[in-house]
Amino acid sequence: MGKTLYQKVWDAHTVGTLSDGRTQLFIGTHLIHEVTSPQAFGMLRDLGLKVKYPSRTFATIDHIVPTINQDEPA
Repeated sequence: MGKTLYQKVWDAHTVGTLSDGRTQLFIGTHLIHEVTSPQAFGMLRDLGLKVKYPSRTFATIDHIVPTINQDEPA
């Protein structure tokens, strides 16, 4: 039986298998927002790591935009 689309995408993005059996995947696009991204970048800084492909990063503000009274200052 052939592979599902999910299996094909998973296989195409597999970098390796960790000693505990988990799969390490290549993530080609980073979607960041204002809630958890500061902690993630802080962790990278603390570990002395850099974002591998910063040009593949897309940012959005999605948690602080009001749904009512949008014309009033925050």
